[in-house]
Amino acid sequence: MIKAKSGDLWVIRFQDGEKLPQGLVDLGIRSAAILGAVGMLRDLVLAYWDGERYLEEPVAEPVELLSLLGNLGEKEGETVVHAHVAAAKRGGAVVGGHLLSATVHNTVELILHELPGVRLLRRPEPSGLAGLYPEGGG
Repeated sequence: MIKAKSGDLWVIRFQDGEKLPQGLVDLGIRSAAILGAVGMLRDLVLAYWDGERYLEEPVAEPVELLSLLGNLGEKEGETVVHAHVAAAKRGGAVVGGHLLSATVHNTVELILHELPGVRLLRRPEPSGLAGLYPEGGG
């Protein structure tokens, strides 16, 4: 991983073979907004919430990462990444969903906005999802 920081903004380049979303957790940032990312992924596993549980949808081929948006927050004291992906297969068909896991294929370039003074807490909700409960920031 190659990274640079200016104020609260991070520019991060993940390199071939690095894992997402684990690479984001490894940054040690507890509260941030993922503003976007481009690059390539392989071994992508997306998920779709069917109202009761996440259904896993693996993508077999390497894909172009068109967009990655989301946030880093906390759930029960642990950093969690809530991110959604849009990715293009060969030929241009686009797939998307909740990011469960992926391996960087060549590179991923990501912009992250750290949120000092704000906590993005995740709490269980009746739907079974972990809802966002932001705190602080005045």
